Amino acid sequence: MTKILYITAHPHDDTQSYSMAVGKAFIDAYKEANPNDEIVNVDLYKENIPQIDVDVFSGWGKLQSGKGFEELSPDEKAKVSRLSELCEQFISADKYVFVTPLWNFSFPPVMKAYIDSVSVAGKTFKYTDQGPVGLLTDKKALHIQARGGIYSEGPAAQMEMGHRYLNIIMQFYGVPSFEGLFVEGHAAMPDKAEEIKANAIARAKDIAHTF
Repeated sequence: MTKILYITAHPHDDTQSYSMAVGKAFIDAYKEANPNDEIVNVDLYKENIPQIDVDVFSGWGKLQSGKGFEELSPDEKAKVSRLSELCEQFISADKYVFVTPLWNFSFPPVMKAYIDSVSVAGKTFKYTDQGPVGLLTDKKALHIQARGGIYSEGPAAQMEMGHRYLNIIMQFYGVPSFEGLFVEGHAAMPDKAEEIKANAIARAKDIAHTF
């Protein structure tokens, strides 16, 4: 059975967020087209996503030095084990759908914290004499992103760093297929906002049937 992680990074739901509305349309259509697949919702605003802080570095250091997990402090145990859970969940999936807004040319910081939690040598990539090599070569991913302005062309295209970052990370992990579905211009052209949203939802439903 195929497992898909539906990873959202927005504090609002589909009634308030363009990216979440398009994401919901996608995942509903995907469920209809793939009723036997397992879909796991990962709401990063509700999940416990530990920052990589002094406790994490200390805990990892103890484990690497040969100490047992029981020798870690309570905070080290909680954070290190949670990071391990997130990584294992990530690598167990076959497909990923990331849903984010474009905030300050990137995405909400909780998404970066999540990417940090699953970027683990030996799990999502490995080091070799020729450099790092991705280990997720049998996965595929989609990024649904809402942008109030137009970032698909012109000088602004160089300012967008959210999708470009995820694209680099997916390449780093070895993911061979990574698509982008963008909802853009609704803030710059409020008179066309509903049309822009409707067109993006239609595209999302089409992509869901082939993803």
